[in-house]
Amino acid sequence: MRAIFILFVILKISTGFQVNQIDDSYKISNPDDLRDERFWLTDSQRSLRNKLYLSENKNVAKNVIFFIGDGMSVPTVTASRIYDGQKKGLVGERNSLFMERFPYVGLSKTYCADRQVADSACTATAYHTGIKANFETIGVSARVKLKECQEALKAENQLESIASWAQKAGKATGIVTTTRVTHASPAGAYAHTSHRDFESDFDVITRHADPEQCIDIGRQLVENTVSKQFNVIMGGGGAKLLPNSSIHYSGYAGERLDGRNIIDEWIQAKDGTTSFVHTRQQLLELDTDSTNNLIGIFANSHMSYNLDNDGSQPTLQEMTSAAISILSNESNGFFLFVEGGRIDHAHHETKAKKALDETVQFDEAIKRAYELTDPNETLIVISADHGHTMTINGYPKLGNTITGVGTDMTDIDFLPYTTLSYANGPAFSKFFYSSPRSDMDNSENGLLFNTNDHVVKRYDVRKFSNIDGKDFQYPAAAPMIDETHGGGDVAIYSSGPWSHLFTGVLEQNVLPIFMSFAACIGPDELNSCNYFKNK
Repeated sequence: MRAIFILFVILKISTGFQVNQIDDSYKISNPDDLRDERFWLTDSQRSLRNKLYLSENKNVAKNVIFFIGDGMSVPTVTASRIYDGQKKGLVGERNSLFMERFPYVGLSKTYCADRQVADSACTATAYHTGIKANFETIGVSARVKLKECQEALKAENQLESIASWAQKAGKATGIVTTTRVTHASPAGAYAHTSHRDFESDFDVITRHADPEQCIDIGRQLVENTVSKQFNVIMGGGGAKLLPNSSIHYSGYAGERLDGRNIIDEWIQAKDGTTSFVHTRQQLLELDTDSTNNLIGIFANSHMSYNLDNDGSQPTLQEMTSAAISILSNESNGFFLFVEGGRIDHAHHETKAKKALDETVQFDEAIKRAYELTDPNETLIVISADHGHTMTINGYPKLGNTITGVGTDMTDIDFLPYTTLSYANGPAFSKFFYSSPRSDMDNSENGLLFNTNDHVVKRYDVRKFSNIDGKDFQYPAAAPMIDETHGGGDVAIYSSGPWSHLFTGVLEQNVLPIFMSFAACIGPDELNSCNYFKNK
């Protein structure tokens, strides 16, 4: 019997690992199962088998799909896993997101060249170009400081992205995001700027700079070689691309002062069948098989949160599906960048439920991308640009609603607290109140702060009517207009050719280097074809 098992394992290893080979026994709806020791022993055998099935795929990656969950910290993934499972009636703690089923996992160090805690601009430069840069700069080396537009214009300071490497290798390319297409993360694929907020000439002038010296990102979309050669651009941000002189037929109100219609300019410069869509219905009805190029702008600014979407905007899954379908028309393969950008925005607002829901939507897009491609020839890499300050805290009982109130009381004011909270952020004051000191306040117990005349106490969060609502803002320790990023390492999940490289603790800038190696693109010293040839 043992010999048969060993033969079975050898055969599975020889055929390679597939994400869909993992069984669904991790999904349970009865928490009592967790009290049975046989459950854990069986589960351990399942995990062992999955590891034994792993084999290194050293094929050339024909296609590369790079997913970035903006602000998707490790605690965000954990809480989203629980949130997703609880929505499905499962034991959430036991649940697994699709990305977590990928065979290889690593960690990425996210600091930038001049900050311990990064923003989305310097990180975009790192994971698109392989070079770490300064805070709030995009696509330029660390020689360029913030708002140094003259330095950003110098060719020697401008960095080349993996999208450019893919184009030079004859591959189709595209970007998909739920933010504005001129926002920091997608802009890292094509733009060079000394300030991430220079998205339109209006933005440049508003920040007291010269639009002829500080070339805005929207303008670069039709002037830079990489973005002119994109086959797919999808996201929001109509205002940054359209003139302020009239309302576009899409209904978007532009803010550009130079009178340029960037959408039309991009379309007019393309060869082949090129389409513009601005609604979900238009995207779903598009004949992707006969479409060579597509620009889809679905909002004037960022796209809606999924929980706010009235159905007029496509989901990230739908955009990803359409992009893959169009890019697959290129026989030489493709590079696609996909960003779940609004995870980050929800965290900045301390709207944790929206952040978790956006993460689940991001995961659905990953699942769809895996289903539409062949894992033997498609490398899929998933990571985040940076984290956030949200934590999962206290000792809540198993099954307690992850977005709700915990099951413990504090030992200071003897009141409950939410399982999710932030180190800083808005809505700080709504959780506390001040009142005149009374005889009942003689004891220090229960007082967070006191003077001779007043005491500060915390509200009982169980009495908040919207505690589990989509727009509930969670407690924060330090008051800020917007919650900040977190500096912790973020996860990397990978599947496909050379995905075994994306393990261990890595500098964030190695991600495009490893991807280019797997796909045999980029500088000679960075691709696997030349590596093996030289050996």
